[in-house]
Amino acid sequence: MLVKKKGVFTEEDALKVIEMVSKKMEKEIIVMAYKVTDAAKRRLWDYQRAISLMSDLTGEKREIRVEILEGYVSDKVKGIELK
Repeated sequence: MLVKKKGVFTEEDALKVIEMVSKKMEKEIIVMAYKVTDAAKRRLWDYQRAISLMSDLTGEKREIRVEILEGYVSDKVKGIELK
């Protein structure tokens, strides 16, 4: 899932993304924003670790990849636009 935000990607935005991803059982989160706060990065990485820990406990093979792209938001790339 690609999420774009023109501006600052905050912790509240990260919570919205995590909620969307958990419902769809996505395998990756890509955040594209001009600036991403440290709290938002931490929240996304904690979610990634939680998924791997839960998959170890339950025995299923599930993992999620988190990629954070800062500095440029492309209008040509299709993704979910956060306001």
